[in-house]
Amino acid sequence: MIAIGSDHGGFDLKNIIIEHLKSCGVEVEDFGCYSKESVDYPDFAKAVAVAVSKGQYEKGIVICSTGIGVSIAANKVAGIRCALVHDLLSASLTKRHNDSNVLAMGAFIVGPELAKKITDTWLGATFEGGRHQRRIDKITDIENA
Repeated sequence: MIAIGSDHGGFDLKNIIIEHLKSCGVEVEDFGCYSKESVDYPDFAKAVAVAVSKGQYEKGIVICSTGIGVSIAANKVAGIRCALVHDLLSASLTKRHNDSNVLAMGAFIVGPELAKKITDTWLGATFEGGRHQRRIDKITDIENA
């Protein structure tokens, strides 16, 4: 199950991604926002990230205008490896090499069709482990310091 959230800047793209995931048979929980009224992106990024960090959801997706704010906010939650992605190669590599558990996108940067492809690529990729696990462990050590 995927947790997803956005601010007002990512509202339309979030809804497109939700419908896309549902059409693919993926269960999605919408953490807001629920309109285009101005809101603060950290609130929604935190809600998604906390739910993922607690194991309530396997993965999360966060969206704002650029993806920068939500990715910064999500990465403040222990256990979250949120990757800001705007292309297909990064979508694949961040899962394969970094075992990212939250995907961030910018609605003003990527269009709906590319965002769907990024989402599919990220969800379809598998963490490779090996030398990459050693690096993830070092990230966790930094987080716990």
